[in-house]
Amino acid sequence: MRIKSFFLGSAAALVAVSGARAADAVVVAEPEPVEYVRVCDAYGTGFFYIPGTETCLKVSGYVRYDAQGGDDVYNGGPLDTWAKHTRAEVRFDARSETELGTLRSYIQSRFDFTDGSDDGASLPQAFIELGGFRVGVADEIFGAWNGYAGDIINDDVINYNSWQSNQVSYTFTGADGFSAIVAAEQGSVHDDYPDYVIDNYMPHVMAGAKYEQGWGTLSGIVGYDSNVEAFAAKARLDVNITDTFKVWGMGAYQSDYDSTREERNFLTPWQGDWAAWAGFAAKLSDKATVNGQGAYASEGTYAFALNVAYELVPGFTITPEINYTKFEDFRQGDGTLVNDDALGGIVRFQRNF
Repeated sequence: MRIKSFFLGSAAALVAVSGARAADAVVVAEPEPVEYVRVCDAYGTGFFYIPGTETCLKVSGYVRYDAQGGDDVYNGGPLDTWAKHTRAEVRFDARSETELGTLRSYIQSRFDFTDGSDDGASLPQAFIELGGFRVGVADEIFGAWNGYAGDIINDDVINYNSWQSNQVSYTFTGADGFSAIVAAEQGSVHDDYPDYVIDNYMPHVMAGAKYEQGWGTLSGIVGYDSNVEAFAAKARLDVNITDTFKVWGMGAYQSDYDSTREERNFLTPWQGDWAAWAGFAAKLSDKATVNGQGAYASEGTYAFALNVAYELVPGFTITPEINYTKFEDFRQGDGTLVNDDALGGIVRFQRNF
């Protein structure tokens, strides 16, 4: 009887322990499927879908090192020593399609180190676009609309483009290569130059048009500086002579120019009533391109530049450049007149990604 009770009690205990362990068992969840990054080819190369969204993102930028010697081709006189400049730039471009058109946000960030000094970070561009509307900070439209003055490092010795500005704009893009823009800008503050920020509720305003075809591009823009109450206009023609040789020319005019007046037109950083620029790009091989530029401001300053952009390996380009400026009654920032010539050279190493 005792043996039978012992076996029955042992069996009951085993059943109870087994039931308790079954109740405490850990259930391992099935792993969620991995979502791999997908390529987005709707907006060009380099875009990918942000996982879990229908937004396409592109991350790009460059690291650049410049070494410059000789004369100061911007202001005359010799450089005291080598001028060295390192820059890192990172860009984020996010786009998606909506019922109102393409929604885009763009961020351009820079970090500069010049001649032993950390210049810190800057935000040249950060804007939102929807359809043709844009709000945010970007390059001043009077300069950017016609395009930059060729692939020259020191392309702005005779300057054609002011600095970035908070802005509101609308761009119409047609199906036949025609586009047009209207914009309002706040202006900006820049070292050694007057305060170009608007001083009342009237913004700097501008309007432009552009026609692009296989042979090249014709573009023009007009603008009004509300601070100095002066107008400016600019036109440009780009022609593709062949697939490997291209030429371009650009001219600009400003009203009410006065070299002795401290307050200047935000849209027109050149000195004189008018200025002109012209250049070319000749692709010599898959790796080497020669770029040239000449410019003239009506107060008498000439500027010339020539370089060779050589892609040593994909993504890494070395560009040596030589610059010459002839100053005639050129007024520096402190009001000093310069009548001299300057010859300088620069070499740039740039890794794009």
